[in-house]
Amino acid sequence: MSEFISYFNQNDPENVSTAVKLLLLFTVLSIAPGILILMTCFARIIIVLSFVRTSLATQQMPPNQVLIGLALFLTFFIMAPTFQQIHKDALQPLFNNEISLEEAYKNAEKPLKEFMSKHTRQKDLELFLNYANMEKPKSIDDIPIVALVPAFAISELKTAFQMGFMIFIPFLIIDMVVSSVLMSMGMMMLPPVMISLPFKILLFVLVDGWYLVVKSLLQSF
Repeated sequence: MSEFISYFNQNDPENVSTAVKLLLLFTVLSIAPGILILMTCFARIIIVLSFVRTSLATQQMPPNQVLIGLALFLTFFIMAPTFQQIHKDALQPLFNNEISLEEAYKNAEKPLKEFMSKHTRQKDLELFLNYANMEKPKSIDDIPIVALVPAFAISELKTAFQMGFMIFIPFLIIDMVVSSVLMSMGMMMLPPVMISLPFKILLFVLVDGWYLVVKSLLQSF
């Protein structure tokens, strides 16, 4: 650590610049999970995919690794324009020593703010602004990031649960029909899940369920 500090304090501008880049890289890596979950579309995608698995009642099929991997790649696909804008306006100029670290932060913050504000309900944003006694922002650039991030998160949660509810309905109908048929036949000791599970999987496959779910997620952004 002492060697790094002495290296950072050298008068050579190139050494200082390299140290700042390393410090910036370590900082971004340390908070990357939080950024990915709360400032991108990852939360909505993984929640909806989890609702699909729960409504099918297939326990751990597909496994968590598959759902998380699919959610990650969908997130990178949807967020690609935003990440490209951040790389173009913030990272590349910073590494070329064309802008300062503070300017790079502001340039990187703008595309994320535009994306989050587009999918944040005004009601949720006002909740945090009023709680912190902040002035009403005149533009997207004036929205404080500390209020926008939690507002965006709860807006994403509501949207994800709305989509999950719509996914649940057809499978719930199948469960109710199978349960009613079994009761009318006097088979009350037979678990309805054992009978309804094949029908739910068959319905999901016939309508190309994964395609429809992913299409709905993409169109929601």
